[in-house]
Amino acid sequence: MTIRETKLEGCFILEPKVFEDKRGYFLESYNQNTFSKLIGRNISFVQDNESYSSKGVLRGLHFQRGKHTQAKLVRVIKGKVLDVAVDVRQESPTYGQHVSIELSGENKKQFFVPRGFAHGFVVLSDTALFSYKCDNFYNKASEGGIIYTDSDLDVDWLLPTTDLIVSEKDLILPTFENICL
Repeated sequence: MTIRETKLEGCFILEPKVFEDKRGYFLESYNQNTFSKLIGRNISFVQDNESYSSKGVLRGLHFQRGKHTQAKLVRVIKGKVLDVAVDVRQESPTYGQHVSIELSGENKKQFFVPRGFAHGFVVLSDTALFSYKCDNFYNKASEGGIIYTDSDLDVDWLLPTTDLIVSEKDLILPTFENICL
């Protein structure tokens, strides 16, 4: 597995070794020892989540507050998404900045998003099967988010706004300037 740090400290792009032959392929998607060594710290994942969505579905930008903050290791099993992480760590030199990466079943890249980040994605293919590990359990009372259209963040979602399918809950999220951490 290879690793590359993004412009946001602690956010990493991981690329597994893929072994392909006429039968198909094999890859090790997660190994606790390898992962910990690559990112330089131990993370204990406690919850796995999966979503299936159609083209244009935008989920995010979400985060958990306080003792319920979550680090995530995300990947796409089938399809293609644009995955986005926004730094919401107030003491960080990159506070308010974001990074985006295309994840797909074909490129098999993974994205590690540490605690202190808002996270979201939009489906670019007809459908996508999205999988992620979390290092803390979800807590409804601690959820927060940022509206995906925030002009200060200026995220390019790669699809026209009119083509996006967004939940009612995500449509009323506050701007970055007005989030409550």
